[in-house]
Amino acid sequence: MNYLSTRNKDLRMSAAQAIAKGLAPDGGLMTPAVLPRLPSTAMETMREMSYQQRVIYIMNSFLEGFSGSELTTYASEAYGGGKFSHPDVAPVHKLDDNTYCLELWHGPTCAFKDMALQILPHLLSASLEKNDEKKTVCILVATSGDTGKAALEGFRNVDKTKILVFYPKDGVSDIQELQMVTQEGGNVGVCSVVGNFDDAQTGVKKMFADEALAAELAERGYFLSSANSINWGRVLPQIVYYASAYCDLLKSGAIPPGQQINVCVPTGNFGNILAAYYAKTMGVPINRLICASNQNNVLTDFIHTGSYDRNRTFYNTISPSMDILISSNLERMIFELSGRDDKLVREYMSQLAEYGSYRVDSSIRTKLKREFSAGYCDDTQTRAMIAKMWKDQNYLIDPHTAVAFHVLEQYREETGDDTVAVAVSTASPFKFCSSVLTALGVEKHWAGVEILDQLSSHTGVPVPPSLARLKNKRRRFNGVVEKSAMMDCVLDMLK
Repeated sequence: MNYLSTRNKDLRMSAAQAIAKGLAPDGGLMTPAVLPRLPSTAMETMREMSYQQRVIYIMNSFLEGFSGSELTTYASEAYGGGKFSHPDVAPVHKLDDNTYCLELWHGPTCAFKDMALQILPHLLSASLEKNDEKKTVCILVATSGDTGKAALEGFRNVDKTKILVFYPKDGVSDIQELQMVTQEGGNVGVCSVVGNFDDAQTGVKKMFADEALAAELAERGYFLSSANSINWGRVLPQIVYYASAYCDLLKSGAIPPGQQINVCVPTGNFGNILAAYYAKTMGVPINRLICASNQNNVLTDFIHTGSYDRNRTFYNTISPSMDILISSNLERMIFELSGRDDKLVREYMSQLAEYGSYRVDSSIRTKLKREFSAGYCDDTQTRAMIAKMWKDQNYLIDPHTAVAFHVLEQYREETGDDTVAVAVSTASPFKFCSSVLTALGVEKHWAGVEILDQLSSHTGVPVPPSLARLKNKRRRFNGVVEKSAMMDCVLDMLK
């Protein structure tokens, strides 16, 4: 299967090339030339499979040039060997007969980004070999909190790679920051950026488009690639867990074969819910895709009105991984809903770059509303949902998951739709101890990493081992740069 750019359908790459490059040279996002359809028996076939087997089943048709043996090895190394604390890797937790939670935080960094970033290094390393690439790849990452640590851990000491992560200063939780700045590995770098996530993400995208930088790095023996969800190698593994969740519901008897479910996804960059859309398009029986936003509700407004406008107040919330106003993966969604009209996508993205806004045509708006519902909540409502879930269900959730449950509840009240629904849980509550404790009525918080033990003591829920180990880690990275100096940081690392 070939991959093409959302901004130029004539620009085509193999799977290995698309994964290695990360971003198309024209600034577009590489997307499969065709979205394969699953056989009608696929859900029943996968029902009794392990998560690793489901990975191979789903990803195989997207990765021409990768053998079944290779994918088996990658899936085993990514999701086996005790890397995930739950045997199901991405378990589905039952709350009531109609409400389930897909837990995506059992990986080594306690966030859903592990689901893709444990296998991406294997895909990328293999892609470099298949492309006969002699240069070392430098992975540039902009993170709103979780991607950074997951990428650092995934690429730590991987041959022929270096990785540099940029995160917004004062824009991530204390635990998220500590995870990144204590990262071990000889090929890693971490730097905070004065500004918000959009500033960091825009800076990274500009570097990908800078021909002079590319030439300079080539002379030094490097080229740039991405571990953000602009890279198809990030989105593809995320499709798997939606199919897997459906299979687990079948296996448990929660639904009969063929019954549709709703999925509610907390998202800022749109990649997580885009993967759910792809799963649905491939044949996973999903009905409504419910997009859950925090107070930075640019996606909610877009789904309701068809107008995307980042010219608005930016809020630093207690769900910081969703504090985003430029949702990169929305470009792939518009590409699909426009009938893959690359010219139209170019026009919209040009308007976004120049004016900070665009409005899609009536045809796209109609298709958008057919597929998606959307809602949002503020920090007060987020805290209330954390408290409610703990009081009513004895179930501890993080602020991002709370956003999903609030929006799901809101959707059900407004529509009366009581279809079996899966809310996606994207992070361990222990990554956001201060916010969770406050929501549970605890005002005085223990200092530093001791707050992990405080939350555990208050709830009886054990601290995830990977976070408990932070107590003995030394801080390695202290860099802070203005957004205009991000390129200098890259050049310094790649001397």
